[in-house]
Amino acid sequence: MRTYHIPIFVPHKGCPHDCVFCNQRHITGHTADTTADDVVRIIEENLSTISGEYYAEAAFFGGSFTGIDIDKQTELLEAAYPYISDGSLTGMRCSTRPDYIDERILTNLKKYRMSCIELGVQSTDPEVLALSRRGHCYDDVVRASELIKSYDIELGLQMMLGLPGDNYDKMIKTARDLISLKPSCVRLYPTLVVPDTDLYIMHEQGTYTPLTTEETVEALSEIIPMFERENISIIRVGLQTTDDINENTVKGPYHPAVRELAEGRIIRRLIEHNLKTECNEIKIICNPGRVSQVIGHQKCNKLYFKEKYNLNLKVIADKSVDYNKLKICDKIVEIYYEV
Repeated sequence: MRTYHIPIFVPHKGCPHDCVFCNQRHITGHTADTTADDVVRIIEENLSTISGEYYAEAAFFGGSFTGIDIDKQTELLEAAYPYISDGSLTGMRCSTRPDYIDERILTNLKKYRMSCIELGVQSTDPEVLALSRRGHCYDDVVRASELIKSYDIELGLQMMLGLPGDNYDKMIKTARDLISLKPSCVRLYPTLVVPDTDLYIMHEQGTYTPLTTEETVEALSEIIPMFERENISIIRVGLQTTDDINENTVKGPYHPAVRELAEGRIIRRLIEHNLKTECNEIKIICNPGRVSQVIGHQKCNKLYFKEKYNLNLKVIADKSVDYNKLKICDKIVEIYYEV
């Protein structure tokens, strides 16, 4: 069955923190307070577009949901709860900060059947957290993660790549740290420079340089398999394109299909590792859902093997092939196998 997250944006205007990358107005496109009537309207509008069998959750995103006044949290939760009671929704999820989690908050969320809490971790490196002015440390992440799981609520973690002070080794270490916390899902966000943020000023002054798209794809091509091998669901890679988030409004490694680029790089590396010298062409049999990734964005994988090895990449779609496997020159390989 298909899974739907119905996004309900709840700006946290009272957040005392001043993360260098944050401008919720640009990220979510919402500035007005969200009301119970808004929650009902948004849920109704989204449910009217869904048919067949499905899982659907109300998703309170856009700010640190558990950082707003608990009476306001309850107002919004109560508006969504009847849809869980009648089976229209299977649960609720929210995003928040690691330092906005305690037993009182979790008891209230559990009452309304909150199914998943996503923590904005961003990095586990002390220098990166300090330079980004996150206002929390890794110990806060560990404490909040353990507390959430003790309430039998699914744990989601969010990671940002390329923050101030970040580098390849720190990103890999952050991924390992997140895996050690055993979340059910993660989101991976390459850092983008958004207007009206301190990061934008730092970029203009030359004190911050974002990752290039190539650096981002390389890092993601290492990090994605780390989570996949642990059966941790990657529910998003990169910010969703909106009127405010697109190639004309942000700076940095923006690409509307950055995950597709990274998956293509993973597959290219795997094919190269399994090449047979006697082949006069590279025949790949894959699940239909993987064809575009095998070929690569704008046929980049086909071009790569032609230019480097003078070999043609022949791709055959076969529904009987597992989505996470490829048949490379008659050899079955796991896509996320560590080469």
